[in-house]
Parts: sequence; C-alpha cells; structure tokens
Amino acid sequence: MNKNDLFTLEITDMGTDGEGIGHYEGLTFFVKDAIIGDVIGARCTKLKKNYGYARVEEVLIPSPHRVKPKCALHRRCGGCQIQAMSYERQLKFKNQKVFQNLVRLGGFNEDTVRSLMLPIIGMEEPYRYRNKAQFPVGYGKDGEIVTGFYASRTHTIIPVEDCLLGVSDNEEILFRIKNWMRLCEIEPYDEETGRGVVRHILLRYGFTTKEIMVCLIINAQKLPHREELIDVLSGISGMTSISYNINREKTNRILGDETVCIWGQPYITDYIHLKKIPSEEDYNRICDDAAEVQNQSYCAPFAETDEAIAYHISPQSFYQVNPVQTEKLYSTALEFAGLTGKESVWDLYCGIGTISLFLSQKAKQVYGVEIVPQAIEDAKMNAKLNGIENAQFFVGKAEEVLPSFYAAGNRGSEGKKSEMLHPDVIVVDPPRKGCDEKCLQTMVEMKPKRIVYVSCDSATLARDLKYLCGNGYELKKVQAVDQFAHTGHVESCVLLTRVSNRKIHP
Repeated sequence: MNKNDLFTLEITDMGTDGEGIGHYEGLTFFVKDAIIGDVIGARCTKLKKNYGYARVEEVLIPSPHRVKPKCALHRRCGGCQIQAMSYERQLKFKNQKVFQNLVRLGGFNEDTVRSLMLPIIGMEEPYRYRNKAQFPVGYGKDGEIVTGFYASRTHTIIPVEDCLLGVSDNEEILFRIKNWMRLCEIEPYDEETGRGVVRHILLRYGFTTKEIMVCLIINAQKLPHREELIDVLSGISGMTSISYNINREKTNRILGDETVCIWGQPYITDYIHLKKIPSEEDYNRICDDAAEVQNQSYCAPFAETDEAIAYHISPQSFYQVNPVQTEKLYSTALEFAGLTGKESVWDLYCGIGTISLFLSQKAKQVYGVEIVPQAIEDAKMNAKLNGIENAQFFVGKAEEVLPSFYAAGNRGSEGKKSEMLHPDVIVVDPPRKGCDEKCLQTMVEMKPKRIVYVSCDSATLARDLKYLCGNGYELKKVQAVDQFAHTGHVESCVLLTRVSNRKIHP
C-alpha cells in the first residue's frame, strides 16, 4: 500500500467524529464522508504504521443508511460530518458512542450500562435548529467578498449563503452586510497579512422572542461607516442588537475582549421552558427490553409546562445553540437532581446561569461558578431579571473556587454556609476537556447525595465518572441528547448517587 493507491474498502464502523472505518491488508483506514455499510472506491491519502487515511473516490455499494443530503456543500464544508446518514441511524450511532466510551474508557460493565441507559432524545426537526452562527469573512476565487464556513481542517472559506442548520433569517443578513462592505469599500480580514477589517459575523436568534443580534468582529479600533450599517440592518424584522467586537490579535480565537453596541440593546432576550420529561412508562413503551435500548430513540415532544426562565444573551455569552433540545436536556438534569425545595446545590461551569436559574426554582440555595467574568455578570443580571434571590455566583475556575470555598469553610471563615460545604446536589457542565481532578476530589470531599454531570464529550465524561465511581459514587442513569444533528457531537446527562464513604470501583 502506498499513498494515492486506489482500493475497495467496506465501511464496518464509525469513528467518534463520524468518519467511516474500514480494514484493508491489515491496516485500519479512516474515511471522511463514508458511512457504516458503504462499499467504496477509496484513495489512500496518508499512511502510518498500523492505520491510514483515505478519501471517497466513488460509492460502489451505498449503505442502506445512506440518504441524499439536503445541503449540496456538505462534503466540502467542515460543519456536517454525517449529513449523508439517515437521522435514525445518526441517533443510534451517537447513543452507541456514549455507551462504548463508558465501557471502554470508563471501565463500566456492559450489561450495567445497558440497564442504565435511557433511549436517546432526538429532534423532531433536525434542521434549522441553531440559534447562533459565526461566519468567517474573506475573498472568493473571483475576488468577491464571501461568507461561509471553513473547509474541514483548513481555514479556506467555503461560501455558504444559507446554512440549513441555522435560521433562514441569516441569509438576508449576510447578503446585506456583504453589500454594505462592497459599497463602503470595507475589506475583509486577511489572515496571511493581518490586514483588512471584518473578520467574522456573529449572529444570534431568540427562538421564543424572535429577536436578532448582529455582531461584527473587526480588526480595528472602530467600525467604519457604522451609520450606513445601521441603516442597512435596523429595518430587518426582529433586529434588536447591532454591535462590533474588537479583535486585533493574530489568533484563531474569534471574539476579542471589547464589544461596543452601536444600535439597540447590548443583548437579546430568550426563554428556556421547563419540560415534563417522559415517564418511565413512556420509555418502556419505546423499549421493553433494556438490552435493546442502544437501538432506540425518543423523538416525541416533551410535555409543556408554564414555567420558563428569561435570559439576556450578549455576544460573548455562552448559551446552548439548540434551544429546543436544551429545554429537554436541562429538564432532564433538573429531574435527575431530585429537588424538593429544601436542597443546597452547586452548579459548576455555570456560564450565564442557564442551569443555575433552572435549579433555583426547585432548590433552597444555588451557588454557581464560572471562569468568565462577563458570564457571571450576565448570570447575576438574569437572576434579577427573573426575580430569583436564592442563586449566588462566583467568578473563577471551578477547580480553584470550589476547593477554596471548602477549605475556608472548614477553617470556620465567616460567610461560608455549612449547607454549602456539604450540598445535597452538585451539577457540573464542564467544557470538552471535562473536570479538573482537583475539582473532582473536592466534590467527593463535599459528599453531595447526588451529582448530575452534563457533558458535551462522552470520552472525558467516562474518565471523570471512573474517578467518581471509584470514590464513593454509583452510576444510576445515563441519558444521551442529540443537540447537534448531522454532526458527530452528542450531549449526555448522567446521575450519580453517593453510596458510602469507602472506595468502590466500576
């Protein structure tokens, strides 16, 4: 086997990011855009000692799960890795991904995990679900200004006029901004030279309120021709906030530290509604045999309730991009927390207080921790917006704030409430890298009755659960939630309960 060799490959498995996996002459090959069940003509692109990479030259025998993607750019764009796979099969792949990580990386028993996994919560409509989009701006091959998304593993912009995962309003907004740039002779940013003005266009949309935010990320101290931009955008129905963000660094980070609102409000408002999650009987009707739960999905709508939390969302706020599924995810986390109104709760990595404020409706006291100062300011503002007085927020790293609080409390420092030293519930929703071990250690020392772990990466989730279940906790429920249709990503919500002071193992 040599680079550029053409060979026939059967795809028998899928990788964690949705790439097809096949085996040929003792080598494992990873193939983007191939799905399980395909037989393809593959061309080798890179070789290592025991594995290699290939691209699809031709689909010789299509998988029974292969469908025609709605987006003609799905192969070139780096956003939708598995759009060519039927949505039903996507859900099975994602649930199996969580299952396999818990078994392989977490060391949990297969039968135990099967018995604890609920059917994955899928979407009723797996398109037009994103309330946020970030479009890089540049020049196309014809010299025209383009917006779109980066091709996979590159910074080459694939022009996209209307991404089918985002709201349809985005297309008109992008058209108007590009036209404004042409008429006002405003150049897009060039990564090579560091010249040009407009780097990215950030768009946010409130699914409940229909409010729209536009923020231009610029390589300048001030936005030129701002009045003309306001004239272009302010007449769009739902337009609520127009701002620019300053980022003059040579960096892959999109947003800089300073944002200036030039029209309307510096935020939009949206709501997350509490949902009544399906009962155990509902799940049993879907899947009578727990061993088959990995093959099932739950796409029926959750029951509505009258309870909702309002959130002010600024350009730099972390806010889940799929509000419909977020309501189901957070309602599941709230259900797992088992709150009655008497509990003390820590919410680690709390962002703008999305989960904290949800929990505060059912808890006695909630403490939230987040490293981003602006997010904590937003959290405090959101608590005030909703008239919530039993939620308090701290700025800092969870792995530093929680141990510091616990140590100070044990020294008898004033203001450290005893119930918060040994809370009833700890909820964590960390970034992809998972929890710091010091944070996990302090959680164990605080001895909460229940830990609810919300995760966007089931690999780091499995690693952290292994630690927690080796130090006095027991895995009770696992719920996968599809927040990102047509991508390889999946959210999980897990319940652990404290069983004893002695160490136990998966």
